Amino acid sequence: MRFLTIAAAVGMTLASYSASADPLNLTLSGGNPGGLWSLLGVGIDRAVKADDGNSVITYQATGGGFANIGLLAAKRTDVGLVHDAEAKIGLEGGEPFREPVENMRAIGYMYNWAPMHFFLNREMAEKYKIDSIDDIATSGAPVRIGINRSGNITSNIALKMLEEAGVTEEVVNSNGGQFVRAGANEQADLIQDGRLDMITNGIFIKHSSFRAVDENTDVVLLGVPQEVIDATNEEFGTGTMVIPAKSYKNQTADVSSVALGAVLVATENMSDDDAYSLAQSLVKNIDEVKAVHGSMASLTPELLAKPTVIEFHPGAAKAYREAGLLK
Repeated sequence: MRFLTIAAAVGMTLASYSASADPLNLTLSGGNPGGLWSLLGVGIDRAVKADDGNSVITYQATGGGFANIGLLAAKRTDVGLVHDAEAKIGLEGGEPFREPVENMRAIGYMYNWAPMHFFLNREMAEKYKIDSIDDIATSGAPVRIGINRSGNITSNIALKMLEEAGVTEEVVNSNGGQFVRAGANEQADLIQDGRLDMITNGIFIKHSSFRAVDENTDVVLLGVPQEVIDATNEEFGTGTMVIPAKSYKNQTADVSSVALGAVLVATENMSDDDAYSLAQSLVKNIDEVKAVHGSMASLTPELLAKPTVIEFHPGAAKAYREAGLLK
């Protein structure tokens, strides 16, 4: 049984505590090998080891957030990384789930800065006077639009945003264009080869795949109407983020868009002690997680404790309250 020896009065920060507890031994389901989520797995493992050298977080590569929700529900993993939008779909029992997944509990919010990008070939944008995604519907442009494969949450979000902007498959086809299903890296190759006119993805600003497109292809970043952002956030529990001007070579103004985030999730089956210990280690040793990739530099204890679409596990909530991060 896990227990905690409090070294001082209630209200002091987690750094003031000394713990005597069993080591953590948890399996974490993430995403593709070598991707950011696998690096987060390394960082989380380092964070718990900093408190107890015998603790271990074993990373399991999976197909992503939807798969991780299923693995958690089946008790095949202990914790998993899930996009906030995937979590909301799971809670509501939307596709691909047959019924609501109600036992998910948040351990910590890992990031919320992966905005949806819509890059369009600049020649087409200028020819048809397309500055924003809602211009596509009325432009008559035969746009070949890359959409991520089914099962990837950015596919759901891109289609929702385009639909809200009037860019349905029927409209695209009637203009002589088409939706093309392809993974993020495939989309980058296809637009550089001239086989796509537009690519979409929810990813960090200046991510390597988008830098390659920006450097090797003449593209513009399209704007997104606020009403599209609002409707998408309402449906998916996502947020809003500004892509600053000059983030990409042809981008002269700030662009607001929908932003995805990722949450470290367990279920109500995790003991309060384990959830407490895991959240405590993340707060105390946050630099171990931030160090895994430059894109994680903005991670703070405050973000870890930020409420999301999933309620916090009671053990994690206790750790954040004792750190003064949660009321």
